[in-house]
Amino acid sequence: MNPKDVLEVRIKAVIPTTSGSAVFLGNEEKTFVIYTDPLVGNAISMLVQGTTKERPLTHDLMGMLLTSLGAKVERVIINDLRGATYYGRMIIGVANELQQRKVIELDARPSDCLAMATLQGSPVYITKAVWDEVEDMSGVLEKMEHLPEAGPVGEDPPEKEEEE
Repeated sequence: MNPKDVLEVRIKAVIPTTSGSAVFLGNEEKTFVIYTDPLVGNAISMLVQGTTKERPLTHDLMGMLLTSLGAKVERVIINDLRGATYYGRMIIGVANELQQRKVIELDARPSDCLAMATLQGSPVYITKAVWDEVEDMSGVLEKMEHLPEAGPVGEDPPEKEEEE
């Protein structure tokens, strides 16, 4: 793939929704959203925030497995959009004891790609074709970031303690 055919993006926000999470990605030019299931959305959010976990979660386990094999996620690419479904590729590099290098390209859900890229500090790319197709959600994200923080739906906001 020609480097001019892809653009680098970053995770801008992970916002819980009633059925999962909205992962906002983009750059200075545009922001788009990928909806994930609750478990992967929560994992991405924890990785972005650097949350310490008592026990490894699935993506942590995958990362430890790759590291123990001398492999690393080199980059991920969001490479297709069909209807409302995004598709991704995870590119993994590995070198053996003889310094022979192998590159493995795997088909993967973009949400898993994002979790693994965040875990391993790897870049995230989107193809120019998909970038041109996605709707700019910069305004939506900006509005959401300025809303007062609320607790889970159906709960009253926590009461503030009065100062003595």
